[in-house]
Amino acid sequence: MTSSLPSLPNPISTPEPPAPDNAGKGGRYGMLPRLAGKSYIPLGLFARVPLAMLTIGVLTLVTAVSESYAIGGYAAGAVGVGAAIGAPLVGYLADRFGQKRVLLVSAVSNAVLVCAVVLMAYGIGEFTVGATVAMLAAALLAGASSPQVGPLSRVRWMALSKKLPKKEQGPLVDTALSLEGTADEVTFVLGPALVGLLASLVAPWLPLVLAAAMTVTLVTLFAIHPTQAAVGARQNSVTSNAGYIPAEPIKWLRVAVPVFGMVCMGAFFGSSQTALTAFTGVHGSVDQAGLMYAVMGASSAVTALSVAYWPVAFRHAWRWVLTAGLMAAGTLAFLLPDSLGSMIIVLLLVGLPVGPTMVTIFSVGSVIAPPQWMGTVMTALASGIVAGTALGSSIAGSLAQTVGYHTAFVVPIVAASALFVMGVVSAVVLRKNLSRGNSAQQP
Repeated sequence: MTSSLPSLPNPISTPEPPAPDNAGKGGRYGMLPRLAGKSYIPLGLFARVPLAMLTIGVLTLVTAVSESYAIGGYAAGAVGVGAAIGAPLVGYLADRFGQKRVLLVSAVSNAVLVCAVVLMAYGIGEFTVGATVAMLAAALLAGASSPQVGPLSRVRWMALSKKLPKKEQGPLVDTALSLEGTADEVTFVLGPALVGLLASLVAPWLPLVLAAAMTVTLVTLFAIHPTQAAVGARQNSVTSNAGYIPAEPIKWLRVAVPVFGMVCMGAFFGSSQTALTAFTGVHGSVDQAGLMYAVMGASSAVTALSVAYWPVAFRHAWRWVLTAGLMAAGTLAFLLPDSLGSMIIVLLLVGLPVGPTMVTIFSVGSVIAPPQWMGTVMTALASGIVAGTALGSSIAGSLAQTVGYHTAFVVPIVAASALFVMGVVSAVVLRKNLSRGNSAQQP
């Protein structure tokens, strides 16, 4: 283990690693590989790619085989619903029994179910109601069993930060969450692009088979990585000088605020992509929608990295209010473009506050979640994004089909506005929790 960490002793057992600013070259981001190991960051990035490939991969495969957009859409929707339901369950089990065992089981079962979807799609001679329902059930289970690498990776960073001096823990968590937000943005772009490339050049089954193979190998490596030891299984009590103290329960009404914020964020993502597809169909071709959407993802990823350098005194709730307010104002520009060139400029600008908003909401979740339930809360936030994406896509798609893309772009405007409102709610309802969280991060 120590051979991969030349600058630090064992990252799991060392109680007081050097502070990030003095750890050597690279500043705050340079501290992350020294704390978790050089292989951890690239492993955490690529291990989440299969999940980003799953929905679009199922949509592409089933649509191609069944020659029905409706059946393909139902199959993709089943994956999304399964992921929205299964993600918190995976998080709960990881909190209860430890990440290693849960991720190993999830990786194997998900790979098997994804391959089952492929076999069923090609094995169905005629897509009768019964055969279609059976395939949709397999797609639902494939989504539900998806390994939640992103949320559980955030939990590991929070656990690893406890090894640092208390005044350095907050900046380290902000840095790690900024990196995780960027990784999510990269995979959101890379996954669909990889599916489109492989499906068009080889066959529509290849992306899903590749995703299954990547899940078995990369998620397994992520599951057994030494950092998993920093996150133990939940205990029913903790020891203190006063004896045993019961573990703190989750206060779901408080958690509901950032979760609903992530639903709004997902609705923004889904509706933006769907409305943009309709826009490119009028002003270019629908094949260009993915590349256009990647423009917003690129600017979002860059600004997500900047959150690590925002002052600690800038409270999480007010970060949410500011960045979501900028999102709400920026999305109004979606109504202006009348060409692909002008839309690219709008997408670059609209994307700027998106990354920091998502990072901030995950930070809010990390502050209000009890440590022993961190995995449950983080996966609930991720589940909110999935559910919101499906909701936003369906509403915007219906409007684009019946009225036109201009009306479809109203949906991301409403979603961003609702996200701003939830930021204000967090500043009021969670004021005491977030104040304690920020205070704990200050020297």
